[in-house]
Amino acid sequence: MKTRFMALVTLAASLFLSTPGVASADGIIIPHPPPHLPPAILPYLAVKYHRVQVTIDNQVAVTRVDQVFVNDTDRDLEGTYIFPLPEEAAISDFAMYVDGRRLEGKILDKNQARQIYEQIVRGRRDPALLEYVGRNAFRASIFPIPARGEKRVQLEYSQVLSADQGLVRYLYPLNTEKFSSRPLQEVTIHVRITSREQIKAVYSPSHQVAIKKTGAYAAEASYEQTNVKPDRDFLLYYTVSPQDFGLNLLTYRERGEDGFFLLLVAPKYEFERVKIAPKDVTFVLDTSGSMQGKKLSQAKEALRYVLDNLNDFDRFNVIAFNTAVTRYADGLVPAAQRGEARRFVDGLVASGGTNISQALTEAMKDADSGRPAMIIFLTDGLPTAGLTDPQQILDSVKRVAGPSTRLFVFGVGDDVNTTLLDTLAQNHRGTSEYVRPGEDLEARLSGFYTKINLPVLSDLELGFGRIKVYDMYPDPLPDLFQGSQLVLLGRYRNDGAATVTLAGRLGDRPRRFEYEDVVFPKESRANDFIPRLWATRKIGYLLTQIRLHGQNKELVDEIVALSLRYGIMTPYTSFLVDERHNLFAAGGPEKAAEDLHRMMARPAPTSGPQAVLNSQGQKELRQAETTVTAPEIKPVGEKTFILRQGVWTDSTYREGMKLIKINFGGEDYFKLLAGYPQWGKYFALGKQVIVVLDGVAYQVAEGSYPSVTVPTRPTPPSSIIPPVPDDNLLARLWRWVKRLVET
Repeated sequence: MKTRFMALVTLAASLFLSTPGVASADGIIIPHPPPHLPPAILPYLAVKYHRVQVTIDNQVAVTRVDQVFVNDTDRDLEGTYIFPLPEEAAISDFAMYVDGRRLEGKILDKNQARQIYEQIVRGRRDPALLEYVGRNAFRASIFPIPARGEKRVQLEYSQVLSADQGLVRYLYPLNTEKFSSRPLQEVTIHVRITSREQIKAVYSPSHQVAIKKTGAYAAEASYEQTNVKPDRDFLLYYTVSPQDFGLNLLTYRERGEDGFFLLLVAPKYEFERVKIAPKDVTFVLDTSGSMQGKKLSQAKEALRYVLDNLNDFDRFNVIAFNTAVTRYADGLVPAAQRGEARRFVDGLVASGGTNISQALTEAMKDADSGRPAMIIFLTDGLPTAGLTDPQQILDSVKRVAGPSTRLFVFGVGDDVNTTLLDTLAQNHRGTSEYVRPGEDLEARLSGFYTKINLPVLSDLELGFGRIKVYDMYPDPLPDLFQGSQLVLLGRYRNDGAATVTLAGRLGDRPRRFEYEDVVFPKESRANDFIPRLWATRKIGYLLTQIRLHGQNKELVDEIVALSLRYGIMTPYTSFLVDERHNLFAAGGPEKAAEDLHRMMARPAPTSGPQAVLNSQGQKELRQAETTVTAPEIKPVGEKTFILRQGVWTDSTYREGMKLIKINFGGEDYFKLLAGYPQWGKYFALGKQVIVVLDGVAYQVAEGSYPSVTVPTRPTPPSSIIPPVPDDNLLARLWRWVKRLVET
């Protein structure tokens, strides 16, 4: 038995050590000052541009980095180039070129790298490098860096990305650019992916990327910014699967608490035409007098685009409305009649009032419950004819709407009732869009139709087996169209493996797909962006509910609690950065909730520029795929820090907690980091930090304080085999070995 155990452990250990990591890192130049100057006097070099080209071919990633550093001083400089390697990275074929010449360097292990970081922190009095404590690093000397001149640094390295049940993760830390002395003129990242298996979802939780599918087995993701100081890692996921619909799970869970999950669902690149659902499209166009001129002209051109791009098996109708309602046809007609409908559209003119209620009830009557029914409703004004009371309009539309009807609303300009239009879209499982003055209506509308032209799965339902899930967003689930993907955020209570089911209508028939052995772990700390993204969506949902249905104390209290815990900035949660609110005092969050309650009790505008901005802002929160914070708020891992009176303060800290004070840059400071390198990312925030760790509040500040005893590490659970994270291929191998050992 002992021989068998040792053989299995040796096998698992060798696989553990040879499993390539998934991350890469950017480089930093630390300039060396002349002997007569202290290191802190010399500023960091500026980064002129930063360009990254990544090719991922069947999980082999080759990253090419091109940076130009600028010396803004009047003297030649020597510098140390540092390339921090993430803990799990196994990088091969590492090459570095300076101005086209290959440069020799040295790989430092964690202890050597930590000593270099500590030396720089002591000299420059800048803790920012402590974020990389606990990592190996590459180091090289660069000389000369000419006065008022530039140095071009190019890197190329390759790595193998692991796949966990078809989910592949690529990381490129951009946050080292905070060491640039000024914003970068240009930052670009372009990732080209090819795979033997079909690529389903491509998703970045960190940056707004443009995604382009170039085939079933190829995709591209691009990010570009100018005049910016990047401060977060670039993180990209993609999924591969031979199935019609790929489904992949990401989780985050702290021990003893409910977990968070992110579920990616995406259809394959192209479906056979027989699987594309035949749909009914009714275009409801406002032709009241206020639409006269450019608005009506652009709307008619967009409508022509919709008609030209109907699928052959689709049906359609056009309803124009002002004071009265005019139909192109008495009911839905085949797509073959699009030519005659174009002539109907050409003859439309703007005049009269706005009878929203009759136009929508007429459109709803045409819907056939046996196939997807889409109503595209466009208006530029408030209801002035027929029913004009918003609640009566909502009730009249609801009475005639079928379960398969989707209402997509376009408000043109600012003179629209956003509360009415948003509620109509929400009640009928659609979306609301607003075209602001000066925007191109034709481009917005035709681009929207392109996205919904090919429905592949409607009436979605997800089942999670024995796993208890709650608080999921979006709610309700949207339909899936060819080229789209669903990013679902939620919470879960229990843990273990489950069979997740995806059901809906594919084409003209119901279908059900099963995904076995989807693991919801008891503890998972790898994807710490998920709780903040979930909180962003929930706050957007709560704000929308208050705007549409009226506010209540419970919803307001929840918005305050979520905003404080996760640092979610909205126009309604400015108390996070307003130092008049002492959020960390006893009763501080309650006082913020009272103030917010009073503010939200005031009548909000239903129309006008501010109403449109409110609607758009809340929609962005509800549909968020990335998170944005204010300069005074810093997410660090699973924690959130708020800058108050020059101190970066952990959002979980409350006045009255016992504080252990630590001298910035003192021996205790570095002793703690040596014992707990994972704390470096918190200490890297600045010279003044309050952070709650393992239930203890630590305050970093400059000063003389009593010596600190380094806390002992928690005792790991008793086991022959140590625990490992639950979310990768290695974890599954480890569990397999453990089962063999224990049997």
